[in-house]
Amino acid sequence: MMAQALFTGFFGLAAIWFGVVVFRTSSMVRSALALLFSMAAIGGMFLAMEAEFLGVLQIMMMATEMAIMAIFMVMYMMDPGGLGEMDMTHQRGASLVAGVLGTVAAVGVALLADWGRADEAAAPVEQTRLLGLEIMERSMLIFETAGVTILTAMVAATAIAVAGREGRGQ
Repeated sequence: MMAQALFTGFFGLAAIWFGVVVFRTSSMVRSALALLFSMAAIGGMFLAMEAEFLGVLQIMMMATEMAIMAIFMVMYMMDPGGLGEMDMTHQRGASLVAGVLGTVAAVGVALLADWGRADEAAAPVEQTRLLGLEIMERSMLIFETAGVTILTAMVAATAIAVAGREGRGQ
């Protein structure tokens, strides 16, 4: 139990650290890699908490998402590597206030919520079974609709980019 708590804490701190790095770098590529590492650390947290299905799903989903994002960064960004001097911060004061308020709210919920006792939770195998039933029964239409919507948006963005390029005579 101690090792589980240790690894959960380690991956949690890693996720927070890489989340901060996302906003501290001036390179879209480095930001994307930091986001990937942050999401992989969250997957590691799931694995440490014996939620293997969610952990593997998180890691696989984020790796795929980052690959797609890298393609779009190369297509649309003028300087995706961040080699030129570029400031990626906008509305710095409002962003800091929103970040502090969000952090205070998240910590408040984490500390004040009644999470129940950890030893009363269902076994990991039962949790995975219940999650599968939830996904495959009640929420299936929502997931399918979201998937088709995202695919349509990607095809439309590519078509717009190709049409714009042809319109400029390239």
